Amino acid sequence: MQTVRSREQAASEDIYFGQVVANWARWFVIGSGVLSILWLAEDTSKLIVGVLPIVGLMAMNFYLHGRLLAGRPANRLLICLATVIDIALITGLVALWPGVTALDNGFFVMYYPIILAFAFIMEPRISVVCTLGVVVVYGVVITALDTSLLNDIDAVETLITRLITICALGVLGAYFWRMQRDQRRQSAARSED
Repeated sequence: MQTVRSREQAASEDIYFGQVVANWARWFVIGSGVLSILWLAEDTSKLIVGVLPIVGLMAMNFYLHGRLLAGRPANRLLICLATVIDIALITGLVALWPGVTALDNGFFVMYYPIILAFAFIMEPRISVVCTLGVVVVYGVVITALDTSLLNDIDAVETLITRLITICALGVLGAYFWRMQRDQRRQSAARSED
């Protein structure tokens, strides 16, 4: 049986090594966001609406990278806060992108790397709560922006499919986290023998 100290150490290692995954996932979101915005922006207003959240993600990522390089890695609270900010900024892009109806906005795919990276880092009970939070936020924002989509069976099917894929990604990330934790426990038990 694992001691409390070794569980805390394992959780600290997950956060220490996992924050690199979260930082790279955020860079992926930033890079794909910049390309998408440049591709989709037809005028200056769209460019401004798209660039502001991306600048926010970049600032946060530089801060987290700087902490890691300075030997002061992020803790659990900071990782959770950064993920909440990521989700809020992506939701802003989904909700505020001009000229595109709610369900036609493709920026929802930016949730995927953030959810997956968070699930790789945090224990499943926390990552599942985060995943469900994203599902609720995205579902509410989409239906609030266009209530008429509830009358269209194809639109409802598309929304439900997106919500299921977000859930599936969070669950798969949590499952991977659990597999890695079990593998480390078995390796530790073998080394003690």
